[in-house]
Amino acid sequence: MQHYLEQIAGTLRPGTVKNAELTLREFALMVAAEDTTVTCVAELKRRHVERYRQWLLERPAARGGPLHRHTVRDRLSKLRGFFRRLDEWDAVDRPPRQLVFDSDFPIADEPLPRFLDDAAAAKLLAAGRRDPDSFVRLAIEILARTGMPRGEMLGLTIDAVVQIGSAYWLRVPVGKMHTDRYVPLHPQLKTLLDEWLLHRPEGLRSNLLFTDHGRAVNASRIEAAVRRAAESAGLGRVTPHQLRHTLATQAINRGMSLEAIAALLGHRSLSMTRVYARIADRTVADEYFAISEKVEALYDAPPQLPADAEGSEMAKLRREMHRRMLGNGYCARPVEMDCHFESICESCTFFVTTIEFRPPSNASGTMQWPRGRSPENISSMDSSAVWTEMLPDESATAGPHHRVPQAVL
Repeated sequence: MQHYLEQIAGTLRPGTVKNAELTLREFALMVAAEDTTVTCVAELKRRHVERYRQWLLERPAARGGPLHRHTVRDRLSKLRGFFRRLDEWDAVDRPPRQLVFDSDFPIADEPLPRFLDDAAAAKLLAAGRRDPDSFVRLAIEILARTGMPRGEMLGLTIDAVVQIGSAYWLRVPVGKMHTDRYVPLHPQLKTLLDEWLLHRPEGLRSNLLFTDHGRAVNASRIEAAVRRAAESAGLGRVTPHQLRHTLATQAINRGMSLEAIAALLGHRSLSMTRVYARIADRTVADEYFAISEKVEALYDAPPQLPADAEGSEMAKLRREMHRRMLGNGYCARPVEMDCHFESICESCTFFVTTIEFRPPSNASGTMQWPRGRSPENISSMDSSAVWTEMLPDESATAGPHHRVPQAVL
């Protein structure tokens, strides 16, 4: 294990090596305490990895509660990397088979970045500007205006301010992403940096921008500055990295492209920047408000339909009735029953006629026969229905001028 740590120290950052050493030390101490028969790495079994995984899941965190899933995944990943490197080296002291599998890793959560809304960010910035400590004022302004992590802020040098054309830029040193970059410098931030350099003691051997009694400022000093400004603004717990997420969220809410945000924050791939697009997805917002208007119109609709409203079934019935109207009546055949004898409708049992279909009479009281229904051609008609008019008859039960249909064969 010690040889493995010496080898990765030449390629990985000190923090990564330290984390790997912590993982191997925890795992080795647990195995040595619970299984005294194991004396070398080659004697490790699958049960030891399972026990270590269970111990990680049950171990309390420093701030209470269980360890975060990302922490458990990171520890298991470091342990698997150690075993894989032994296989690559074909080391003698190595397990006969792989002991850590993908199924051992708990499913990682994908929470959105924690950021401050516009009102809280404005309060924090105002509180930082009112603070009597110049370092607090400058730290809040740099973190909020540039979005750089605290490690990159601590690595700024006295020549970090560069003028390119008519604008000033801040050169961010090589940081976590192994790249350096230039970010635009806000005029107010440029003024604060000039004041800080003006009061910086001369003769310091360090070229770092932030020093305290000749020594580099540590990360706790930045956390204390942010915490002090947050308390003054009446906010809860605020971390320096939240200001980085706040700047990215403010930028994407105001239309800044993902490529520009990635360049500003120093992301090496857009996959790191797309997480901010999930916070303010304008396409989702536009479609949501568009459908909301239609839903609200449905809720605000009157309880009764307008008089000219016609459903599909009502329109179907109306069209069917218009199609089935006949000259001397109408067809009462149900809609679902088909008919192929439209030429003999008046002799069909479904033919219905009422008094409103009677032929009109002239002034002399004689019948006005419809065209093609005169007495002269009645005999030539097959199965037709005609109307006759009964003359006034006191013995008749029907009233005067009452017309009834009479079948003529």
